[in-house]
Amino acid sequence: MKRVGAHVSTAGGVFNAPVNARAIGAKAFALFTKNQKQWAAKPLTPQEIDLFRAHMETGGYRPQDVLPHDGYLINLGNPDDAAREKSLESFILEINRCRDLGLTCLNFHPGSHLKQMSVTDGLARIAQSINMALGATQGVMAVIENTAGQGSNLGHTFEQIAELIFQVEDKSRIGVCLDTCHAFTSGYDLRTPETYRATMNQFDRIIGLSYLKGMHLNDSNPELGSRVDRHESLGKGKLGLEPFRQIMNDPVLDEIPLILETIAPELWPEEIALLYGMVGVTG
Repeated sequence: MKRVGAHVSTAGGVFNAPVNARAIGAKAFALFTKNQKQWAAKPLTPQEIDLFRAHMETGGYRPQDVLPHDGYLINLGNPDDAAREKSLESFILEINRCRDLGLTCLNFHPGSHLKQMSVTDGLARIAQSINMALGATQGVMAVIENTAGQGSNLGHTFEQIAELIFQVEDKSRIGVCLDTCHAFTSGYDLRTPETYRATMNQFDRIIGLSYLKGMHLNDSNPELGSRVDRHESLGKGKLGLEPFRQIMNDPVLDEIPLILETIAPELWPEEIALLYGMVGVTG
């Protein structure tokens, strides 16, 4: 079964996320467990946690159907020691918030070397941060999101992600979220059945499909290989609809969260229905 959803609002409280997901016909969802533009947050209250879990049950959502995203300020590869420590503290906080909510994953962008160290050293620093965070926490998997490679962001090639996984000590707590827009703009073509299959085979060969724990379903405003991160609504960008038809008919992607981050939230119910309408339609 495919689990399609979107990154929904938590306005009014984190417990509103499952309600908002259910309202758009989602069978999975993503959320920020705190303000994504701030380092710290007030601890979740027992009442907030209980209400979140109650709404999860009402909506029929399992913990693995939810792919929380960490905050925008975190950079686990920051070359500055004090800045990296601040990021690490915030990352650990976010992992623990996921645990408190009964969730099993935290999706994150690997980090940036800020052009102050080599790619090799940057990846090693990110991996060290991941190991430190996992060592200080329990029960929640860190899920690396591939990037578009904009600026000095790392994690835009399958080889870089594989290297991070190689350096992570606890392989049971590391996974990958594949963003279609980021993959496309970092040079991985998905536009035809042949290129989609070639890209997924490459992912499997280099990283391993066993590590794939979720996807972000986004069309792309920029061209293939542009290394620019600008999402677009489904079918309105350079990817078109074919990649998403392939995804919806790929049995490998059953039972993992497939999350829309497209640019028009008002279209999410329509996009979710569009995706489910592709199931069983092969070309």
